[in-house]
Amino acid sequence: MSASRIVALRRYPVKGLSPEDLASVDLEAGRPIAGDRAFAVENGPSGFDPARPAKLPKTRFLCLMRNARLAGLRTRYDDGRLTIERGGELAIEADLGSRDGREQVEAWLSDFMGEERRGPLQVLPAPQGHTFSDTARGVVSIISHGSVAAVADMMGRPVDPLRFRGNIEIAGADAWAELGWVGRELRIGDVRLKVTDRTVRCAATEVDPTTAERDLPIPRTLMKTLGHADCGVYAEVVAPGRIAVGDTVELA
Repeated sequence: MSASRIVALRRYPVKGLSPEDLASVDLEAGRPIAGDRAFAVENGPSGFDPARPAKLPKTRFLCLMRNARLAGLRTRYDDGRLTIERGGELAIEADLGSRDGREQVEAWLSDFMGEERRGPLQVLPAPQGHTFSDTARGVVSIISHGSVAAVADMMGRPVDPLRFRGNIEIAGADAWAELGWVGRELRIGDVRLKVTDRTVRCAATEVDPTTAERDLPIPRTLMKTLGHADCGVYAEVVAPGRIAVGDTVELA
């Protein structure tokens, strides 16, 4: 493994909406990054039961795979309050910790989503121990800039790593090296992560995170070129601790 380092840390407080950049984060064993996908917006009745939380298909919620227009919003989540900006202007600020605040967001998003609504929108808080991630396991997602650069070569134009919505972005590893890490451990200081799965990419990566245009057929190009649509990996924290931007990443 080439010398690699963390170049970005992110979490996504509300599934499908903007990331939150982090300078450092404390990782817990067997858990995703705290606050990642802590909320989701149900697009019509999803069948989600907070008493028995379970992974559901992402299409039951607002998500970039189906709803590219979400990328045109800029959102912040701070101390329980969600701020949504549209076109550089403040659209709404509300407390997601209260039913009243969630209803305000639901009403605004209902107008914004228009014909893409399949029924009433409802902001769902994740029950304790649950995350609205695309995987039911308590993992973090890792994106390699080397692999993103290889995708850009395939597409013939720059590709923003934000299309892949990872928690940990690394630079310095060879393109596609991470796909061979499954079953192995990564060391970041005292933190250990076991790479569990390759990440199969969906149509969310087709959406430009700046323009909200669905402009690049990334999954189809990966499948045609490589015979799979994998880019990035999931990893489970096995030894907890703090990681930070700039930290070295090594195979244990």
